Amino acid sequence: MAGYRRQLYRDDAVVLRVQKLGESDRIITLLTRRHGRLRAVARGVRRTTSKFGARLEPFGHVDLQLAGDPKGNTGSSLHSVSQVEGIDLYGKRFLGDYPRYTAASAIAETAERLTPVEREPSLRLFQLTLGALKALSRGEHATTLVLDAYLLRGMSLAGWAPALTACAVCGTPGRHRAFSVPAGGAVCPDCRPPGAAHPAPATIDLMSALTSGDWQVADATATGVRRECSGLVAAHLQWHLERALRSLPLVDRDGPPHTGPAGGVPAGDDGGAPGGHRGGRVLPPRVGVEGVDREMTE
Repeated sequence: MAGYRRQLYRDDAVVLRVQKLGESDRIITLLTRRHGRLRAVARGVRRTTSKFGARLEPFGHVDLQLAGDPKGNTGSSLHSVSQVEGIDLYGKRFLGDYPRYTAASAIAETAERLTPVEREPSLRLFQLTLGALKALSRGEHATTLVLDAYLLRGMSLAGWAPALTACAVCGTPGRHRAFSVPAGGAVCPDCRPPGAAHPAPATIDLMSALTSGDWQVADATATGVRRECSGLVAAHLQWHLERALRSLPLVDRDGPPHTGPAGGVPAGDDGGAPGGHRGGRVLPPRVGVEGVDREMTE
């Protein structure tokens, strides 16, 4: 239409992903405070003379001016970035830290998967994602605990929270020993399906603590319990997403040595190699740095 000018509007956002476009442009995937997830073209940001290219890197919290219809009713589905101001660029704090970088990548990918519809506001997910990246940048808690807390709370927002204090099938209250991902969480002996995992009681307690934000309990857990918790959380999330997350297996889940009261293997640690089942417990795989997904910065 002759004389048509795109509408300008402002919002603050978390940068989830960047993709190359042409020789000097990028497509930026954003999770905004008021307009949900959207994609925008940032022109010329790959040039060395770009004024705001460094502000549009993954994991940054930025304030933007965008050109386009915020409701997506007219014009292109891709908006254009016209101005950017950095609020807090968390990504620069993760570049030299492999565990935190891979955890941040898994958080960003999960946020994108939990917002399948563009421009659908999701304020609570935005606040949760921003808070998780801020917690990673501060380093007050173990990286894997921050990631698993984000995944559990993200699933709660999506309606996929695992049952932890009652049977997922019949609703019988109590702390049940078996855990079935297809059934929806902890299951009682009568409802336990074949192949259900049998995590340590401390693992279920850790999942409950991460969901409720009880960091005093979470920080005191042993490394083996944390790894078993990570395996269950990852399996539960990917079951409901119906697809694997590319960044999740790359997360470095090796923590500092932790010994039990007698100086031996901590409770809940079976001492076996990760990436399989041992005694009915689900453990996440380990991978090397060579497997890092480069999609976040291409």
